[in-house]
Amino acid sequence: MSLKQKREQQLRRAKRTHKKIRATSSRPRLAVFRSLKHFYCQIIDDENGKTLCSCSTLEVENVSGDKKARAKAVGQELAKRALDKKIKEVALDRGRFLYHGRVQAFSDGAREGGLIF
Repeated sequence: MSLKQKREQQLRRAKRTHKKIRATSSRPRLAVFRSLKHFYCQIIDDENGKTLCSCSTLEVENVSGDKKARAKAVGQELAKRALDKKIKEVALDRGRFLYHGRVQAFSDGAREGGLIF
C-alpha cells in the first residue's frame, strides 16, 4: 500500500467519524491526536471557533509507565481543566484513530475525571 493510499484511508475514516458528531456550544467537541511519542487533546467550541482547553503528554508531569498510562493521565488532567471551566459534557472526536489502546485509555481517564461523553 502506497503512502497516498494510506493517507486517503485515514481521511476517509476521519470524515466518517466527523459526520456522526454533533458539537454545540453546550456540548463541545473533544478532539484527540496521537503521534508516535505523544498524545494531544483539546476541547473545541465549533460554533465560535475557539479552543476552550487543551492538554498533552508534554504538559503532564510525574507520569511514568507506558504510553497508555500517560494517555490516561492526560485524560484525567484534561477532565480537571474542563471542570474548572464548567465544561462537563463533550462529544468525543477520535478522528482517524480507532477506539482502542491509547485512545481508549485516554477516554477512560477523562470519564474517571468527571467528563461525560
